Amino acid sequence: MKKRVGILTAGGDCPGLNATIRGVAKALYQRMESSVEIVGIRNGFSGLIHCDYMEMEDSDFSNLLTRGGTILGTARTPFKMMRVVEEDGIDKLANMKNNYAKIGLDALLCLGGNGTHKTAHLLSEEGLNVIGLPKTIDNDIWGTDVTFGFHTAVDIATEVIDRIHTTASSHHRIMVIELMGNKTGWLTLYSGIAGGADIILIPEMPYDMNNVVKAIEARNASGKSFSILAVAEGCFDLEESRMKRKDWMEQRKKNGYTNASERITLELPQITGFETRLAVPGHIQRGGTPSAYDRILATQFGTYAAQLVENDQYGVTVAMKNNLIVSNPLGEVAGKTKLVTEDCDLISVARRMGLSLG
Repeated sequence: MKKRVGILTAGGDCPGLNATIRGVAKALYQRMESSVEIVGIRNGFSGLIHCDYMEMEDSDFSNLLTRGGTILGTARTPFKMMRVVEEDGIDKLANMKNNYAKIGLDALLCLGGNGTHKTAHLLSEEGLNVIGLPKTIDNDIWGTDVTFGFHTAVDIATEVIDRIHTTASSHHRIMVIELMGNKTGWLTLYSGIAGGADIILIPEMPYDMNNVVKAIEARNASGKSFSILAVAEGCFDLEESRMKRKDWMEQRKKNGYTNASERITLELPQITGFETRLAVPGHIQRGGTPSAYDRILATQFGTYAAQLVENDQYGVTVAMKNNLIVSNPLGEVAGKTKLVTEDCDLISVARRMGLSLG
């Protein structure tokens, strides 16, 4: 009897999704040959809710290793809405369970970040055979040392900082570079150190504008006529960190900015007198071809997931711990975020180098 395996990609896209899909498929076909069928679920959990899928063949998985994005499409379906019946009258959870059975799935592989893993855990609790695979450029999934997509984003963000250096030094400017990372600062921390940023600001460590100004003035006093700030999009200052979300959002709106990087770009010229510019690479950070590292990691994760399917091991997500590919129970991962902590090695590295963390 053939085993039918569904694959979906949910949440934001990132480099390495297609490489992971390829790794899963090639390993399944290699290990199980004609006793496996692969079904692609279109556009994340939305496809499972609306029974939008496609039967896939071996040839569908060729030429995917270097291809960015996802051939299955993706969409954001917030976890908090999964049990909510909205105006369309659709019971999302019931539909997903019914369509899992209707499609004839024996297993479902969910490639995604924190929200995806929460929904994957929900489906697992409802009796579906589910395996998670951790992707996100934020590298913030609990229980894994690294997620696929992260290192490619670090390479891209580092190149942005590299290129900003020349224009910053030529024009003697302060350059504020806004990098992705709404809740965590892994991407900004890694690329900030790799790119030689002078000040690195991350969400886990609320900044003090006085410290930012002191760092810039100290550089200027030492004869360095420019400064580069790597700022995660989710940063807060000390005052905002003590406020409720609705209050600081209203305060930002009233003052003419929406996030920390915009605020810093507005305030620094007023305080220091130095010309300041903001650079926002945005979605460039999550697009394009995966790096060699992410291609390898994606293949490792994908082939390990195929092994889990073959052995009927479900209710888990794939992870890397101490350079070994392992699995964690979904219940231990879902709803948790891996944050940058004060004792993080790279925080110590930054401090030893004299970088300002605000």
